[in-house]
Amino acid sequence: MTTIDTTMTYYTLPLDGLSCNGCVKKVTQAVATVDNVRIEKADTQAISLEVLGDNPEATLKQIVDAIEALGYQAGFRHALVLSGLNCGRCVAKVEAALDALPTVFSHSVTKTHADIHTSLSLDSIIQTIDNLGYQVGYQHELALSGLSCGHCVAKVERALDENDAVFDYQVSKDAATVRTTLSAETLIETIVALGFGATLIDPSQATPSSTEPHQSQTETAEVEQQAEPKTRTEPSSSHSRMQFVLSGMTCASCVKSVETAISSVDGVANVSVNLAERSAIVKGNATAAAIIQAVENAGYGAEKVEDDNDRRERQKAQQVSELKSFKRSTLAGLGLGAPLMAWGVLGGSMTIQSTQDQWAWGVIAVLTLILLATGGRHFFANAWQALMHKRATMDTLVALGTGAAWLYSTAVVVAPALFPEQARHVYFEASAMIIGLISLGHAIEARARANTSKALDQLLDLQPPTALVIENGQETERPLSDVEKGMTLRVKPGAKVPVDGEVVDGSSYIDESMLTGEPVPVHKQAGDTLHAGTVNQQGGLTFKATGVGSDTMLARIIDLVREAQSSKPELAKLADRISSVFVPVVVCIALLTAAIWYLVGPEPSVSYMLVTATTVLIIACPCALGLATPLSVTAAVGRAAEIGVLIRDADALQTAAKLHTLVFDKTGTLTRGQPEVTHIHALHGEQDRLMAIAASMEQHSEHPLARAIVDYAKAQALSLPESSDFNSESGKGIQAKIDGDRYFIGNQAWMRAQGMDTRPHQHDIDAMTQRGETAIYLANEQAVLALIGISDPIRDDAIDAVARLQQQGLEVIMLSGDHPDTANAIGRQLGIDHVIAGVLPDGKSEQIQALQQQGKRVAMVGDGINDAPALAQADVGVAMGGGSDIAIESAQITLMHQHLGALANAIALSQAAVRNMKQNLFGAFVYNTLGIPVAAGILYPFTGMLLSPVIAGGAMALSSITVVTNANRLRFFKIKSDKK
Repeated sequence: MTTIDTTMTYYTLPLDGLSCNGCVKKVTQAVATVDNVRIEKADTQAISLEVLGDNPEATLKQIVDAIEALGYQAGFRHALVLSGLNCGRCVAKVEAALDALPTVFSHSVTKTHADIHTSLSLDSIIQTIDNLGYQVGYQHELALSGLSCGHCVAKVERALDENDAVFDYQVSKDAATVRTTLSAETLIETIVALGFGATLIDPSQATPSSTEPHQSQTETAEVEQQAEPKTRTEPSSSHSRMQFVLSGMTCASCVKSVETAISSVDGVANVSVNLAERSAIVKGNATAAAIIQAVENAGYGAEKVEDDNDRRERQKAQQVSELKSFKRSTLAGLGLGAPLMAWGVLGGSMTIQSTQDQWAWGVIAVLTLILLATGGRHFFANAWQALMHKRATMDTLVALGTGAAWLYSTAVVVAPALFPEQARHVYFEASAMIIGLISLGHAIEARARANTSKALDQLLDLQPPTALVIENGQETERPLSDVEKGMTLRVKPGAKVPVDGEVVDGSSYIDESMLTGEPVPVHKQAGDTLHAGTVNQQGGLTFKATGVGSDTMLARIIDLVREAQSSKPELAKLADRISSVFVPVVVCIALLTAAIWYLVGPEPSVSYMLVTATTVLIIACPCALGLATPLSVTAAVGRAAEIGVLIRDADALQTAAKLHTLVFDKTGTLTRGQPEVTHIHALHGEQDRLMAIAASMEQHSEHPLARAIVDYAKAQALSLPESSDFNSESGKGIQAKIDGDRYFIGNQAWMRAQGMDTRPHQHDIDAMTQRGETAIYLANEQAVLALIGISDPIRDDAIDAVARLQQQGLEVIMLSGDHPDTANAIGRQLGIDHVIAGVLPDGKSEQIQALQQQGKRVAMVGDGINDAPALAQADVGVAMGGGSDIAIESAQITLMHQHLGALANAIALSQAAVRNMKQNLFGAFVYNTLGIPVAAGILYPFTGMLLSPVIAGGAMALSSITVVTNANRLRFFKIKSDKK
């Protein structure tokens, strides 16, 4: 039997220039002349196709040429404005990336513009260019009004800073030049919303492409493409994404300062700074040297790292160094401060009453100064750097508090006569204890922070350092860095797979749980795909390397997790805005507190003034505020990766926690996506003979239902008769001659077209429909011979997963293109009451939009190419890991294995993460809100008691420890196992 190539790719090509059905007919006739093409649907706007074979891109190019030879246009024609291209090499780089995309038919690129003819969506093209470190956008010249001062300008700049669609801008009180992907109208609305006026300086420049910056010249339905749905390729550049390890950051205001410094560098498109990890991820085409210089100019340190292994080593070294330093400071501070505090508590004099006291406390003053210059040095050094850059940080507060206590005490020791007798109290123990307690808090925090990244470290540890390479029949163990694509490798039983590859020889079971969360080992044999980091359990395997280095699935997962851990949810952005003004406000409160106690406080007013002002400064340190959300995000995203769920960014994590509705695509998501013959009703003749005839006809078709019949015949080992004179009609059925008789197989419309009366079989058809089956008729020229019921079986875990999601309070909706009766039957089996049936592929996003217009926060779950628009439209898009690349790229959450229970786990984890963030922020805010008034002495008139600076230092350290500990609880989030 001749082997039929079963590779099939679906496309929808936009058309332009067709004005009538005659034009459509000319196009379909031209396309029909191209081999291996089946037309699904055509109209004046678009043509939908099935392309067969291993090289669908070449066939697609033939189709486009055939259409354009008629004088019409096919495919998208994107006219884009580019920025960031400085020379011919940049242009060549973009051209090479476009050449590498198989469905880009032609292109013309300059340093400022690109005209591209392709079947790819505009988003795909923009992503490709963005990955090279360049930008797609438009330059809008705006006249501004209502800006009266620098604060107004800063307000506009801040709004532009916070918008990822803005690449570059220059703003004055009268005008703004903005390079962005936003339309002019949207940009103007953004500025007007701030309370200012804005108009386009030259309205004639507002061409369709500039007012609608992502609109191509041909408007049509979404493109459905991807020839290799299991392989992802992401163009990259050495300047498209860089990682840096930072030093000198201590609080949320430091984060804002570093982000502002990096964002000011020309060529930086996006920056994300993570306080918990002391790291930054920068996207754009700026040089590493310029970024490092900007960070250093801001008073911090930065080192570029080449990959995550390098980052981990640098961070580990930094953490070890920090931990040793904090331990030394803790021991020194507590070693000096604790005895002094004990002396005071046990009744010892803390005042200067004699020359002998002066000498004794003078020695202690020197010891405390040595402590401040060693264990507390970094507080004062960082505070000085902040002062030089006209900002205030947590270190500013610590330095002011401890420094003021030491200076006051030293002044009392040196010249006690200058102070009233009752004010001759010294506070050296406060300076020492504050340094010791805050250092202790930092030490515990640093140790706990290291634990939040363990999930990512475990992923990094999956890839072995060496690989067994087969060359000239000999096995040699070589470093992983020497392995190249195309090499033949061997993996022994019990060993980890070093790179992605395709099995050439052997069979074994592979444990993929570390990547997918799927506990059941997967059987692999020749032709199957292997992924780096998985474990070979039994037999030996020989395979060819298909992905190495950053091209492996493991590397891409690590990259996604890393970026997600460094991203910020809206909650964090709120904390950033507060922290940017928090420290200056605290300094003002401390000064006001000091003034009030000095002017109206009881004697000795100078002592009361010092105690209250110092306590306010110490207790208000915003360290916990800066750690509140980054640690929760890092722990939650890492835990999600451990259970086989990839979360693209922190906003998706936060949004997933607030979902109202989950919309599931049926095929391949709730069902297996592999139709099977589930019922056969033979009316005339033997069942095996009739199924052999049906399979003989259907083996020439690539329709999924046809494949189900052929697969059934193979499973039953049926002998297929020869067929001839084959003919098909798209969307209806096929006919062929077998042993001299003509047979027909297809749907009810096909039978009626052949003059068959289907009414006697309506009862059987209704029964099939109620079971969720699609009915296929087999007939000869005289009568209907058999009814074949085909259905797409429900996933084993789907019913349980739907029930779990409903128990979580979510509305579950099924979206299907099936007949309503069939779709509702499947919905009943799944326990889904709300079923939307008869939806065409390009109508799914409209259904999502309709639900959103009802005020619902919607997640879409799908796996196919035609799900991509709906995934992008939804508040949260969830893609099945085994689905198409374009679906995964359009989603914010990806389930790495095929068990839907992971979605319930992901939503529960996101809810727990948001609760955790709110707990942390509440703790940090409440701590400061309540702590500052108490530290200022608001309770003194009622209780006669003031808060000690030492207790304030301990409380500040405890708040950071509490936040870190609470965030780390997410690492132990319990998941519910899927029912198998």
